[in-house]
Amino acid sequence: MKDWVEAFLLHLQNKNFSPYTIKAYRENLTEFLHFAKTCRQEDLRFFTPANIRSFLAGAQTEKHVSRNTVLRKIAALRSFAAYLLEQGELASNPFKLLPAPKREKILPKFLTVPETDRLLESAAHSKNFAPRDKALFELMYSSGLRRSEVTGLKVKDVDFFNGVVKVLGKGSKERLVPVTDAALAALKDYLACRPSPQPQDALFLNAHGKPLTGDGLAYIFKNTAISAHLARKVTPHSLRHSFATHLLNNGCDLRSLQEMLGHQSLAATQVYTHVSLEKLKNVYRHAHPKSKEQDL
Repeated sequence: MKDWVEAFLLHLQNKNFSPYTIKAYRENLTEFLHFAKTCRQEDLRFFTPANIRSFLAGAQTEKHVSRNTVLRKIAALRSFAAYLLEQGELASNPFKLLPAPKREKILPKFLTVPETDRLLESAAHSKNFAPRDKALFELMYSSGLRRSEVTGLKVKDVDFFNGVVKVLGKGSKERLVPVTDAALAALKDYLACRPSPQPQDALFLNAHGKPLTGDGLAYIFKNTAISAHLARKVTPHSLRHSFATHLLNNGCDLRSLQEMLGHQSLAATQVYTHVSLEKLKNVYRHAHPKSKEQDL
């Protein structure tokens, strides 16, 4: 089975799946391989509904494992099963009679506007490389980019004239996202510090002059949040959530936000609508003649 897992992961790579998706699938399938090994049966005959159900039942009993984590394991195994069916290695789909648990509704964690300002200010005064970090944080808050999207940017992807950035998102889909004047100015200052940056060069570099990686970006965020004295955990996705939340709170429509975030469906964007409830209440209080009599 191990050889088939490697073939499947190579198949995903050839189809331009995100490196983070491939990494997650590898981890989940490796767990299943370990489970098969403990059962002393490591070939594809082990890939049955009963054994998959036993594996998932064991995962659900682990401490601190959320329902969404189990769903990610199911997604990896289901995709692997689909691949094996295409290759003619399975007679039937083992997931046909396996119901998946419902996804937990986890509200996105975002920063308030003052917290975001403190984070951007901290980045602008970074001890290591302030011009890069200022440009990095301004751009991510400006455009709501994913971690993989910002580390995949090249110098040529920033259109300073039109004020947009070309982003390669999930499924290798390109989109254009607006960029604030503050972010464009920070990017110009940062590139001016670079020795003759070429259009094909990575937009953001690490301390060794190599393209910034996802882990490197996470490290920068961690240190910047500490410097900003933010009590909560801050990740690159926190800034993406903040971008979406603040836009909605200031009147952005869901369809436009969906385009900017690169969501395939509007349902994925609707998770942010809860954060506009307070604004909705304020509008109601000011507009409804009887609102002052209501206990909201």
